[in-house]
Parts: sequence; structure tokens; C-alpha cells
Amino acid sequence: MRSKEYCRPAHSSPANFNHLARIYRWAEWFTFGPILSKCRVEFLPAMKSQQSALVIGDGDGRFTARLLQQNSRVVVDALDASEGMLQELKRRAAPNASRIHALNLDAREFIAPSHHYDLIATHFFLDCLTTDEVARLAAGLREGVAEGALWVVSDFAVPNTRYAKLPAQLLITALYKAFGILTGLRIRHLPDHVTALARSGFKLMQRRERLGGLLASELWQAY
Repeated sequence: MRSKEYCRPAHSSPANFNHLARIYRWAEWFTFGPILSKCRVEFLPAMKSQQSALVIGDGDGRFTARLLQQNSRVVVDALDASEGMLQELKRRAAPNASRIHALNLDAREFIAPSHHYDLIATHFFLDCLTTDEVARLAAGLREGVAEGALWVVSDFAVPNTRYAKLPAQLLITALYKAFGILTGLRIRHLPDHVTALARSGFKLMQRRERLGGLLASELWQAY
């Protein structure tokens, strides 16, 4: 069973990443080198037994390709509002194309099949949503996973340390402004995804930081 008709509050149009699809990897490398890619695969060893994954906003598909290479049984629903990014994802993961189902949808309008997934992945995606939108997404996705399912998250964060907090805030503000110009993204602040996931029935199992806490990789589990 896939998506179905339902009623949701009206949302603004999602940011348009189509024209960045082919240069996304190189733009990322120019700004952060390999660090964002390392964040995405931080907990990849924990995903060897998963069989049904929902990957949201994976950009050009580097995480999805690695997941499919490592796990020969997993089937992936790749969800993205950008058709251009989905095309890049399918191209990158082409050797395992038979195990990919591409969903060109706004994640805020997606209803997950009940108890269908045992893995969710959102790498550098939740920061494109407001806290309320993350909360609604997390509540909906909890209905789509069984107890014990994993959710891996990679994202930017503001460190609590005295000397790292201000530089991180300035950098994040600059990134939001840049993506606002390039894609029309209207969000300007990081959402509180930690509270949203915790309140929706997920428990934080592991968290690892990079660049002094500016980047965080998290492993959550449904309970």
C-alpha cells in the first residue's frame, strides 16, 4: 500500500533544488570537504539487517547508493520533492535500481504505510522544515514503522560551548541565506528535531559530533 488521499493543512511550496542537482556534490565538497558524507554513513554498519527503508531528501543519492551496496536485501522508498535530485539518486544507485522506488513528493504530504518500514534516513533534510513540521512528520512516520525500527539523522547543530556557539550560529545563518537565494527555502532557523522525535515515540540511542558540534549524526529507535 502506498500513499492515499487525505486532508492536511496547506503548506508553502517546497524549496526548489532541481538546478543544484548536478553540482550538489561538488558544492558540498567545496564548502565542507568529505565531512558531510562521513556524517551520512556514520551509522551505516547498524543497517545491515534492515529490509524496508524510507530515505527522505537524500540529495544526489550518495547515502542510498551506499546503503544498497552494503545491504543486498533492503528495498528503498526514496522520497524527494526535487525531481532533479531523484534523477541523480537513481543514476548513482543504478546498479541496484530494481530495489528503489522513487517518490517525487513533498515529505510534509506523505503518509507512510502502517508498520511498513524498519529504517528511516533523513540526512541534512530536517533543517528544511520548521519545528512544527518536523513534529508532524515524526508523528506520522512513527505510524509507518514497527517497534525497534531505526531512524538515522544527520544535520547541523549549534554547540553549547562558549566559543563555538557564535561562529556556528553565524555560519548556519549564512547557509540559510544562501539556500534561500538559490532554492527559495524560507526556513531561517534550525528546528528542534530532538524534542519532536522524542515526543513521537523515538529514543536517541547514539549521537556523534563533528567540527566541534556544528555537525551531528544521530541514531534513533522506535519504541
